[in-house]
Amino acid sequence: MPMTMHVDIVSAEIEIFSGTITELYAPAEMGEVGIMPRHAPLLTKMKPGEVRVVDQHGETQSFFVNGGILEVQPHVVTVLSDTAIRAADLDEAAALEAKAKAEAAMADKKTDYDYARAKAELIEAVAQIETINKLRKRK
Repeated sequence: MPMTMHVDIVSAEIEIFSGTITELYAPAEMGEVGIMPRHAPLLTKMKPGEVRVVDQHGETQSFFVNGGILEVQPHVVTVLSDTAIRAADLDEAAALEAKAKAEAAMADKKTDYDYARAKAELIEAVAQIETINKLRKRK
């Protein structure tokens, strides 16, 4: 039986996943990190992207987070994000529309705030589209 750890993936609205896993991959600010049981303690910011967990049976589940915090303890991992949803529930049409709107807003910037907000929305939309594409390739 493989070594395991507990993970909680929590958004501002709901706990989306809680369970025992053998591996976790998350989009840390400086690049993707892989977490295994007994990993050294870690606290890092995450950027928008895919969080993957592998259960004891080798099955992978994917989630989309719009950023947040990843906390790692030797046997417990916590993913905290404003928005966390199952990757299979992402809406590609909505993500493409959000991307187009953000690009238009960036081109027509009125203030630095508008530009920064549009850039953040663009980054999130692109991350959603990338997550959808990764999910397609795995099927």
